[in-house]
Amino acid sequence: MSSSISTSINFTEFHRLKDKQRMLREGFPEALALRVHRALSWLGRAVNESEDVDLKFILLWIGFNAAYANELNMDLNSERGLFRCYFDTLVLLDKEQRIYNAVWKRYSQEIRLLLENKFVFAPFWQYQNGVEEYANWEERLASSRRVIASALTQRDTSLILSVLFDRLYVLRNQVMHGGATWNSSVNRSQIRDGSAVIDTLLPVFIELMMDHSQHEWGKPFYPVVDK
Repeated sequence: MSSSISTSINFTEFHRLKDKQRMLREGFPEALALRVHRALSWLGRAVNESEDVDLKFILLWIGFNAAYANELNMDLNSERGLFRCYFDTLVLLDKEQRIYNAVWKRYSQEIRLLLENKFVFAPFWQYQNGVEEYANWEERLASSRRVIASALTQRDTSLILSVLFDRLYVLRNQVMHGGATWNSSVNRSQIRDGSAVIDTLLPVFIELMMDHSQHEWGKPFYPVVDK
């Protein structure tokens, strides 16, 4: 790439979070300690990625996954349901409105562009792959935009996050399942904006989890097994 990636979280901020984790981790429940440790490890690697935006997006998504993904036997059976449950909890606990400030002030432009982008809208790709029931994907996108507009008016941060990460999950699938070319010019805006948004929000999510360590965050998919 010809130019480096602009980073939302800088080294100083990451190391502040890491120092906070070291200071508090002895008091964390085992499951939370593992979540935070793993999420910070991937965030730390992403902070050090200054050239490859595709790799940066992947690293940030893994960090997000380490933070939110819950145990296998949960009643919620969809990624969308998991997102909404996680975001509802974070927004409820966020008394200082750190998520609100990140969403509504710093990256409102990138978020709006992602929410309106058909290339991260699942029904669009369903139709492209020949599923006729999604021939009305444009109507579905228009309906989604109305929902988003209402959420914007009501400042429903949790709903916006849920829809936003639903879109980013489409992008994640495209990249991780080989549906995109590395460093391709056709999906630069999605990758760039997606990376910027997660780069801003993930540190806030992790810090809120640390600040509310006694909340039941659930067991990670893969616990540490020594033998």
